Amino acid sequence: MRVSKIVATCASACIALAALTGCSQNDTDDKETNSNAGASTACEYDTESNAAKKVDLPQSSPRSAEMLTIATSHGDIAVKLDAKNAPCTVNSFVSLAEQGYFDDTQCHRLVPGFVLQCGDPSATGMGGPGYSFDDELTGDETYTTGTVAMANSGPDTNGSQFFIVLADVALPPDYTVFGTVDAAGMKVAHAIEAAGVEAGSEKPIKAVTINSMS
Repeated sequence: MRVSKIVATCASACIALAALTGCSQNDTDDKETNSNAGASTACEYDTESNAAKKVDLPQSSPRSAEMLTIATSHGDIAVKLDAKNAPCTVNSFVSLAEQGYFDDTQCHRLVPGFVLQCGDPSATGMGGPGYSFDDELTGDETYTTGTVAMANSGPDTNGSQFFIVLADVALPPDYTVFGTVDAAGMKVAHAIEAAGVEAGSEKPIKAVTINSMS
């Protein structure tokens, strides 16, 4: 996993923060592609070893989905999905949710004023679904409060880890945006943020468990 530094520019200061990374390996064994040449979008998912939780590859023809609710131990977080601009990301996310991949997992990283990061069943920041897929970027991405985007370990290394932006931050347009949390969901996220983290770490003081996604 390639680890780097990103700089999040806040209203009053520039703060160096650890990269929004998610584990992805490069030893590609297989690739699922859409054999229908007439399809407008064919998603490709590269099989990798060491899945944190075994799942099937998503289908290659992206499905349309508008909403997904993350039921957490602190309350529900509803996400409006952007299948138009990130069809393969939404397709993967919905597939993982349907297979129960996120069920009973912990959000392993909290940086108050920045992000809540989830999606790794191992809760180490190194786990993934056993496949990766390409970024869906325009270069004009912004990361305002409530943005839901993919964590990665470099270009085209998306897996299952994602983050919810807790405050407007200036990040490079390197993280695929695929949804937005509604106002009620952000109240839940900000309550998690307010509880804080364990001393010397980015682990939430109060465990944040994703009970289910639907």
